[in-house]
Amino acid sequence: MPRRLPFLLAAGVLAAALARLPVVAQTPPPASPPADNTTVVPRVLKLGGQGQVTVSVSLTDGSQPILQGLVWRVFRDKAAAGGGGKSLLVSTHKEASPTLRLDPGTYWINVALGRANLTRKITVVADRVDKAHFVLNAGGLRIVPVLANGEGANLKLVAFDVESDERDEHGQRTKVVIGAKAGVVLRLNAGVYSILSTYGDANATARADVWVEAGRLSEVKVVHPAAEVRFKLVTRGGGDAIADTQWSVALRQGEMVKESSGALPTHFLAPGTYTVSARHAGRLYRRDFTVKAGESRLVEVVMP
Repeated sequence: MPRRLPFLLAAGVLAAALARLPVVAQTPPPASPPADNTTVVPRVLKLGGQGQVTVSVSLTDGSQPILQGLVWRVFRDKAAAGGGGKSLLVSTHKEASPTLRLDPGTYWINVALGRANLTRKITVVADRVDKAHFVLNAGGLRIVPVLANGEGANLKLVAFDVESDERDEHGQRTKVVIGAKAGVVLRLNAGVYSILSTYGDANATARADVWVEAGRLSEVKVVHPAAEVRFKLVTRGGGDAIADTQWSVALRQGEMVKESSGALPTHFLAPGTYTVSARHAGRLYRRDFTVKAGESRLVEVVMP
């Protein structure tokens, strides 16, 4: 008996140490959805004739579930219910993993994270508990605008549209985002997109193509070949600007670019040759001018 005492003491110390270790809960990886994209995991429970479905979603297959920023929408398949027509919105949820109690039947569930979204069909069976896990296959996109001289652009002056690689019946790209602000991370489904970025409020635009990868942040630098141009109507060179003036700027070919009013309007223009018109007190004055990328200049229109 005395020989076993050290062993027992050591075993007691080891057990005490193990008892003090933190317990880490591990989340099992989500099950892959079946080929028909309909998840049914049977489990019987008395639900008064309804079925119960708990839904969750992750960015990529095998990644951790998304915990915030989600919007779930549940639609009843009216055709399956004999009603015909479009699907009917049943409910909207903003929880990370809502539990839905639904009448038996066929439903379409849409989950959205920003602009990324996914829609799947599920079948609800009476008095049965199911689970459905969605994989968004989505990533992030951030636009970094710069000027032609390499300087960072004023983010407040930049807005951009995002077009998907899909085409409509006229062969035009489908717009996914309109008028987004630079520096903001957009959540999009993985795929190829075209970026049309505008600097200022005129025609200083730039285009770039980007691949958004699932589970990653794609950062795109867009170079704007813009020129900052101020306009001024004067009675003599270097004179004071005349107020109550209406301005229009057009390309030499006649295409209108921008209209504005005021004593000293400022616009960002693409490089090229333009004609500016100033209207004051019923009279019209014109001047041709040319600007280059990265240039900042004052264009005076002198009244004869």
